[in-house]
This record gives sequence, structure tokens and C-alpha cells, in this order.
Amino acid sequence: MVAALARGRSELTGLLTGEDVKSTAGVLRRLGADVSTVRDGAVVTVRGARFTTPKASLDCGNSGTTARLSLGLLAGQRFAARLTGDASLRRRPMRRVTEPLRAMGAHIEEEGGDALPLTIRGGKLRALDYASPVASAQVKSALLLAGLTGRVPVTVREPYRSRDHTERLLVHLGLPLHVNGMAISYTPADSQKAIPSFTLTVPGDISSAAFLVSAAVLADAGELLLENVGVNPTRTGFLVVLERMGARVERLNLGEAGGEAVADLLVRPASLVGTEVTAAEVPTLVDEVPVLAVLASRARGETVFREVGELRVKESNRLELIAANLRAVGGAAEARGNDLHVVGSTQPPRGRIDTAGDHRLAMAFAVLGTVPGANVRLSERASVAISYPAFFKDLRRIGGASRHRD
Repeated sequence: MVAALARGRSELTGLLTGEDVKSTAGVLRRLGADVSTVRDGAVVTVRGARFTTPKASLDCGNSGTTARLSLGLLAGQRFAARLTGDASLRRRPMRRVTEPLRAMGAHIEEEGGDALPLTIRGGKLRALDYASPVASAQVKSALLLAGLTGRVPVTVREPYRSRDHTERLLVHLGLPLHVNGMAISYTPADSQKAIPSFTLTVPGDISSAAFLVSAAVLADAGELLLENVGVNPTRTGFLVVLERMGARVERLNLGEAGGEAVADLLVRPASLVGTEVTAAEVPTLVDEVPVLAVLASRARGETVFREVGELRVKESNRLELIAANLRAVGGAAEARGNDLHVVGSTQPPRGRIDTAGDHRLAMAFAVLGTVPGANVRLSERASVAISYPAFFKDLRRIGGASRHRD
């Protein structure tokens, strides 16, 4: 998205080939940007252009990130655009983004309440100082992109620190962005006429790596080395909690790519103990809660995840489905209010998993299916293409085995 706003030709190496990234590329093409084909092993080129009125609706597929960040991109554009998505995305809340964008001066028309489809007409925006009720990288990034496209100051204050990839990229490109505690501020500089084009290598995604790390932790023997994984400190809550549970993941060959910390991760099997995941930690591991819950189901004692109600409005009602699926394979788990409680067991997990078309549930329970003696059957596995198309191939490569359908 930032490359599409830049002047000239940018080159991206290591870009994820999942459906969410392809949805983003499709939206940018409809807006007039030149984005090459997103495929494995390819250097993806993006040539920025002045956005133009799309001739059709912008289909965001299953991607909440595409939808919410596109709203920020479009807030400063002087034309109307209609955004839609698949059935799952059309159930996900959008007002957490549209309300502050309206406060900036964007006009947004809803068709069916707090969800897509909706139409946004951007234009001249006002400065914004916004206290977000949730720690959300998507909300924060959408507002920063609105400030960028509308050339107005934006400050976003969060209750907890959320993922900061957008801030790091903007700072890496020399844009005037400042972080002060929980407040992130962008103030356009008179001298900043255009975003420069750039070349960037995207590190391996810790959210995808988490599934292979977990499979290695649950294994009987051996070790696993994952190379060039992003270890941005706002994303490594998963590793922090895993260490607290008794697993040690070594970080080797520490380096940096595009303002992001990277490292190789060395993982070995471990005996796990239960722990408490605090509300302040959740923004740093929200995508990893399903697989952490699976690990907790194999740990000694109880694990509690505090204030994870946000999982109810992901690709599925993840909170209830994690608990229900753990029970379906003989585990003990319960959602109590916004907390998730999981009690560990040594019995082999056996039963059928309802993934509800949610990629992270499918991958998390496939990892559980690698436990010796397990018989875990997934209702589907096609959903993993959203974020990790090669997941099952990679799981087999490292020695994991599970039944995928019944």
C-alpha cells in the first residue's frame, strides 16, 4: 500500500503469496497502481500512481487488514469507492475505523450496519487526535494512512502498544512520524512532496512461523531451524509466553531488514506448564492465541488468556470455537466472559474439528494432530491459503502428520 503511494517503482522481495496479500494487490490495481503478479519466488514490483475512481467495487476477499487499511488510503482521495468482501469479512466490524475517519472529514455510507459493504468518499481532511478504545494495528495504520494521503496531522493513542510495522516502515522511509509512549503522531512536512520508492525484503511472518515452532515444541525429538523470521518486539509475545511455559526458542543471527528486527529461530521439544496471558500481552500475540491454546491443552495445569474477547470478531468466533474444538478432541476448555481457560491433558486428542473456514483454527488444530496417538480430523483445510498456502507441505517436511478431513 505504501509503495502504491510512492513516486516511482518499488521492489518487494519475500512477499507472502497468501490470498490476503493478493486481495490487497487487486484493490490497488483497481485504484490505478501497477502491481506485478504476486507469486512464490517473484520480486513483486509496484509502480505508484495517482489513484483514480474504481470502475467496480473493491473486493477485499477475506482480509480485514485490506479492508480497514484501504479505508485509510481512500479517506484522502476525492472520489467515491465501494468496498466489499466475502461472507466472513462482511460480518466483521468496521466502525472502529470508520468513526475516526468520519471525524477527519471522510464521508462513509453503510449498507447494512457496522460491516461491509460500504462506500467511502474521501476529500479534504481535518487533523485528528484520537484515543482508540482498542489496541489495534489496523485502526492505527488506517488513520496514519489517512494522514499520509490527506496530508494532515494524526495522533493515535492506544491503551496498549499494538503491532508497529506501519510506523517502522514510515520511519524507515524518512517520513515525519514520532512515538511517545502509547501515542503515535504523524505530522506532514512541507518538504515531503512525495514518498520515495524503495526496495524491501519482507521478513518471515512470526504468525506463520508460530505453527511450525509449536509443532517442534510438541515433537518427541529433534530440532527445527527457521531462518529470517521477523522478531519485531510488538509481535513476539508468542515467544515470551512460550518461554514462560517452559519452551526455549533461541534467536540466532540477529539482524535488521527495512526497519524490522529479524533472526533465525532454533526450536527443540519441551515439557510445558500452564501460565496466565495478561491483557497487556494480547496485542502482541492476538493471532497466535489459537495455537497457544493448543499448546496449553498439552501443558501441565491451567492456562488463562485474559481479555481475548476480540477473537469473537475475527474470521470466525475464534474464542468460542477454540474452546469448543478443544472439548471436541477430549480437552477441557471454556470461554468465561472475555477470558479463555484451558486445562492441559496427556490423553491423545481425538475428534473432529470445525474450522469454520478460519485459517488459523485449521493450522492450530493440524499442529495438535501431530501429537503421538492423535486422531484430529479437520472439517476443511483450504482456508490456510488465506495466509500460509504451503502450510501442510511444510508441516509434512518437518515431520508433522495429521488427518486433515473426515
